[in-house]
Amino acid sequence: MLPLFFLLSCSNTDKNVEEVDVCIYGGTSAGVIAAYTAKQAGKSVLLIEPGNHLGGMSSGGLGFTDIGNKYVVQGLARDFYRRLGSHYGKLEQWIFEPSVAEAIFNDYVKRADVDVLYENRLLDVKKEGNRITEIIVENSKSPNTSTNKKIKAKVFIDCSYEGDLMAKANVSYIVGREDNKTYNETYNGSQLLNGHQFPDGIDPYKVKGDSTSGLIWGISDKAIQPNGTGDKKVQAYNYRVALTNRAENLVPITKPDNYDPARYELLVRLKEKQPWNKLYDIFIWQIMPNAKTDINNFGGFSTDMIGANWNYPEASYEDRAKIVKEHEDYTKGLFYFLGNDERIPEHIRKEMQTWGYPKDEYTDNGNWSHQLYIRESRRMIGEKVMTQHHCQGKEIAEDAIAWAAYTMDSHNCDRHVVNGMVKNEGNVEVGGFPPYPISYKSITPKKEEACNLLVPVCMSASHIAYGSIRMEPVFMVMAQSAAVAACHAIDNNTDVQNIDIKKLQEIIANNPLADGSTPEILVDNDSKTSVTTVGNWSFNYDTYRGYGSNFFVDDSKGKDPKSIKYTPNVVSESEYDIYIYFPKLENGSNKTAVTISDGKSIEEKTIFQSDVKVEGQTLGEWVKLGRYNLPEGKNAYVEISNKGADNVVAADAVLFLPVRK
Repeated sequence: MLPLFFLLSCSNTDKNVEEVDVCIYGGTSAGVIAAYTAKQAGKSVLLIEPGNHLGGMSSGGLGFTDIGNKYVVQGLARDFYRRLGSHYGKLEQWIFEPSVAEAIFNDYVKRADVDVLYENRLLDVKKEGNRITEIIVENSKSPNTSTNKKIKAKVFIDCSYEGDLMAKANVSYIVGREDNKTYNETYNGSQLLNGHQFPDGIDPYKVKGDSTSGLIWGISDKAIQPNGTGDKKVQAYNYRVALTNRAENLVPITKPDNYDPARYELLVRLKEKQPWNKLYDIFIWQIMPNAKTDINNFGGFSTDMIGANWNYPEASYEDRAKIVKEHEDYTKGLFYFLGNDERIPEHIRKEMQTWGYPKDEYTDNGNWSHQLYIRESRRMIGEKVMTQHHCQGKEIAEDAIAWAAYTMDSHNCDRHVVNGMVKNEGNVEVGGFPPYPISYKSITPKKEEACNLLVPVCMSASHIAYGSIRMEPVFMVMAQSAAVAACHAIDNNTDVQNIDIKKLQEIIANNPLADGSTPEILVDNDSKTSVTTVGNWSFNYDTYRGYGSNFFVDDSKGKDPKSIKYTPNVVSESEYDIYIYFPKLENGSNKTAVTISDGKSIEEKTIFQSDVKVEGQTLGEWVKLGRYNLPEGKNAYVEISNKGADNVVAADAVLFLPVRK
């Protein structure tokens, strides 16, 4: 008979071991969507979050959604913005409060009954050959070997911003910027360009004109490298800051820990060269619902703490915490400086003093965000590396699992002395290309390195391509695809690299919300069988105003009668809410004639420019036409015409959204 102490030891050990089908590490927006998708597919799931909040940056202050074109946001990612829309009384909402976003992420895990292990961080990864067998996690706040947990899973998904699971699994990755020569790119590596730059003439020395006096805080003493030179530097991090000027919901901005006004000397010198007009001169100050903000970096000196984050991706947890704290102190110090330093003009100080932290945000964290904006950390070197050539359409991914639509965007990485002046280095903002597909192979490691791991956040891309892909909605889309791929690999007892991509695409197309509900019907301009035109319409390729890659326009002001009919293929009779996407043009007609047929009767409506409430970065919006019972088949339609137009008429996508019972 076994001794009692041995039986007790086994029992205690068993409590610290959990076995599931799919383990997701990182409760970011991507992590929540991956966990929800896998659980809805009938798999046992564990979501591990090192902190105690879900949603990452999407609940951490990034409420002014960066996307480029809403068309690329599909599936559950789009459902997230639809749920935000429901909260705010619209179809979709792309600017939102942190607490509202977090509530929706919490609801996803609640509805799917996902097990979430909070305040646990990765300690180790065990492998047999190229297969991860288990991971070991420790309590984030009070590490103790007695409370360590072993998690066994068939497939692991790394949804962290840092790529810790990927790295500990010995999967290849890179930190920093590749040399342009690595992938034959032109915007990688060191880049001294004009974006978010200091004007000429800003003196870098503590004593102006005296190079022996030392450099002002925040300026590197290293020589700048030629454009295109690779290095280990990481684009700057910051906080997306929620403030409010609503007095009843305001916590005053006070002097933060480790406050040092010397950190903001460059700002003083910048404003000597470019005098203050208003508080917002040095920020992207975006207004959120309920009188709150999403404040982002802008110009030569702002909330980006340039050069302070290079060690973060591979730092220990303790050192990362110090870096996070430094960013918090710097950012809080900047706002305090603006409201209190006598070198700041009085009218700016008074304006700053009207703002404070919202009482109803981050209530368990001193009204300050739980998430530093980790714009870029490790990047996997997987089966396929997405590059500048994919962004610009010179190379096409045939195994698409998501689409990206943002510019190739990198924040500054360093700050130098160039010809005796202060200059930032690393900012790149290059767009002008349409949405492009992201390869499934870019979220899979090389097969010989890990056959049961997927990485949709720290995915495989060059620095400059990652700058285009790294948007929260895109992370969510890739995460849903990763979860479907994980389930497919489990069901077919195969490696994640060997799944049937077409089957994956088919599953998501037929079940985009992962709950078996009837998919919506989108009829866009490019559909040759569902869109018919009368008269000669022109194409407009403004992807920021339109839905998708183009929309129709007519400038005849109704003199030459024209119309476009959008016909859905309704699978079974049901109620649908019908919306049209309305690109808002400066020279657009003040009114647009629309006809709706439910297959039995016809209704005519007029949409006025004033009806279109545009928000976010795009210049278009969904407008609801009404709720209609549509018969099976192709009997219903929506028709847009130039009847009665007084300027340019635009015709874009039509959405038929099933009414949930």
